[in-house]
Amino acid sequence: MAPTRVAMPPATQPRYDIAGLLSAIDGVPFITDPVAVRRRSRDFFWYSPILNEQLNGKSADLIVAPRDEADVVRVAAACARLRIPITVRAGGTGNYGQAVPLEGGVLLDINGLNAVEWHKPGIIRAQAGARMHEIDAITRPAGWELRMHPSTKRTATIGGFVAGGSGGIGSVTYGGLREAGNILAARIVTAEEEPRVIELRGDAAQKVNRAYGTTGIVTALEMPLAPAWPWIDVIVTFGDFFEAMRFGYEVALADGIVKKLLTPMIWPIPVHFPPLRPHIPDGKSVLFAMIAEPSLETFKAILGSRGTISYEVAHDDSPNVVPLYEYTWNHTTLQWLKQDRTITYLQCLFPADRVVESVREMWALFPDEVLPHTEFIRFGGRVTCSALPIVRYRGAERLNEIIALHEQHGVMIANPHVYTLEDGSRHKRADADQAGYKAEVDPFGLLNPGKMRSYVSARA
Repeated sequence: MAPTRVAMPPATQPRYDIAGLLSAIDGVPFITDPVAVRRRSRDFFWYSPILNEQLNGKSADLIVAPRDEADVVRVAAACARLRIPITVRAGGTGNYGQAVPLEGGVLLDINGLNAVEWHKPGIIRAQAGARMHEIDAITRPAGWELRMHPSTKRTATIGGFVAGGSGGIGSVTYGGLREAGNILAARIVTAEEEPRVIELRGDAAQKVNRAYGTTGIVTALEMPLAPAWPWIDVIVTFGDFFEAMRFGYEVALADGIVKKLLTPMIWPIPVHFPPLRPHIPDGKSVLFAMIAEPSLETFKAILGSRGTISYEVAHDDSPNVVPLYEYTWNHTTLQWLKQDRTITYLQCLFPADRVVESVREMWALFPDEVLPHTEFIRFGGRVTCSALPIVRYRGAERLNEIIALHEQHGVMIANPHVYTLEDGSRHKRADADQAGYKAEVDPFGLLNPGKMRSYVSARA
């Protein structure tokens, strides 16, 4: 999207001093066309029928598209002086309204900050708007790739992943972004009348992790890289979903098998993957996997005769190919939603000491209402599984009952049907360090206001 200057209609009565802002940032590209602004003010919140009702129609007043960090500093300074909210937007692939401006103002489109500043064995430094797919294309020739990525890798940016995500393909080996060492450094601009540029290194970088841009405008990140193996995409079919779970758990525990993805899904979820249906017989549950080629023989030895490998193809991430990972994580939900908008999903974390048993308990409670789709991950040094089950939606009240029953059985829920950090957290509160840091870098409460519910600016 090339930013263009579009005059605002004379009848428009902006909530903020937009004319003053545009004067202060003269030369920085912007868009005020209402249709374009409304379109870019959305993300994938419509996965949730609850969020779709709450957030539909929310919009910024204009889009500002900085070309570099100096532009970001100018915009932050002008917005702070004029008390205009700032919501940072990149690929817009989030699912909880992270990039939806609740109080209007500036939608700061950072896609122009997309350079890879440098990379060396095991580490990359990239601007926040660099697309993850392009980062891997740069590092792979040298034998490296990002440790993990979302299923939206082709459109997601590294800044959006850190600000709004938690883990994904690769988390079966490396855990989520919250694990020590998975974010090395973050560079941010503060929302002050005289903005500061701050480098957060090591554990301090966690202050911007999954904070929805409320704790600083991220302009660059240093991230660790992993060896780039020749990956093999594999589909294994099973007559019994829990056999797929047991097999996946064994492979997840097998430290000698190099893997990037282990995704069991119950039938009939695969019905909604038309291109893969020739490889998935009716009635069969599946496990999708990405296995390093040298580990494939051991993978098959553990499988034995319990399941049938119906698909085994060298991983291809080229533009005209749909990779297997685009049927996993939250792309599983998207594939079903393309055909049927009556369903939604949850985000679960099962107890590590009884993973398979806990998944079975939940299936028994909701056998045709909550369909298991699990993702094996490492969490706090232990193997467990996250889950994004398909939920046949029967109203908000019933959805909240399902959430409560999961939690009563020891299954933690990160609620994807709310847009605030606290309510979407498993702990129902904002991280204390993030809340305190927001007060330091956003004294007027301008960064994505309303997303950190508990934060009240003392200087607003």
